[in-house]
Amino acid sequence: MIKRLLLCVFFVLVPSLGMATEIIPAKKLNHYWVSASAGLSISGLTFCDGKLFTISDKKSEEIYEIVVEGRRAELESYLTLYGLGAPKKDRPTNFWHFLLDLTRPAAAMDFEAISCVDNKFYLLSERYNRIAEINMQGEGHWLENMWSSTAKAQGYLKGYNLSGVGLQKIGDDFWIGLESDPRGLVKIGPKKSVQIFKLPPVTGLNFRGQSENLAALYYYDGALFTLEPNAYAVCRRELPSLKAQWCLDYWEQENSSELRYEVSRTGGKGDGLAVNEQGIFIVFDNDNISRIHDPQDRRGLLLQLAFPEGAQ
Repeated sequence: MIKRLLLCVFFVLVPSLGMATEIIPAKKLNHYWVSASAGLSISGLTFCDGKLFTISDKKSEEIYEIVVEGRRAELESYLTLYGLGAPKKDRPTNFWHFLLDLTRPAAAMDFEAISCVDNKFYLLSERYNRIAEINMQGEGHWLENMWSSTAKAQGYLKGYNLSGVGLQKIGDDFWIGLESDPRGLVKIGPKKSVQIFKLPPVTGLNFRGQSENLAALYYYDGALFTLEPNAYAVCRRELPSLKAQWCLDYWEQENSSELRYEVSRTGGKGDGLAVNEQGIFIVFDNDNISRIHDPQDRRGLLLQLAFPEGAQ
């Protein structure tokens, strides 16, 4: 009886031990320097009805379309937003954060993420930790979902401007990515329930001495894709376990002499993520920093990566 029990445990454990997450060098399909993007710090990315959209964390009144034609990508205003006043927010965690917050106008939303579902846009304000719903005419309102106090009570969102940076609406749920120190995921249910999850670690994923961070989320083909910029990685994670099935390592692409920005620590990091059958798209918020290859060029970068062979 004991021998049979031990054999059962063995056959359960051995497959799981043998299924380490594969970290795969990324293959670049295309890259685009996005015209008209200099100074806007474009961040967040989503597909909607086959088109590619982004937002700016410097200009809170617009949703932009990235129009790709051949080897060119152009940033064009798509919607001008109206109806959004400053929403309620949690009090700053300390007096210094309170003073810093006073230096910014109330209308500076600092939008960091965008999601599109059923012909509606959803924007995540890093400034206010709130979600805005925008219709296709540009009219917006703030959803009632309040989640940041729960996250703070569990040890998240402690640093200044370390807030929600990724957003995806999946069915009736919202998923929000918490940036770093520590990073995590918030799941808001249809009845405003709030759950906080840690991301299961990936053996071999190299954050190179920087904080384990998270910049963006995207739901595609039944999985949640996570952009983990300090590891130069995009990981495909199972739902609901969040275990990574595989990760793409794009360090070589970001740090090439052709694509690298002058100061990658403060700008030029992956900030927005979108996925479709054509590949994995990352937009880089360069914070108006120049390219090494061309010091006069301050445009944002859109990078298109291939799926790993046999995966999509």
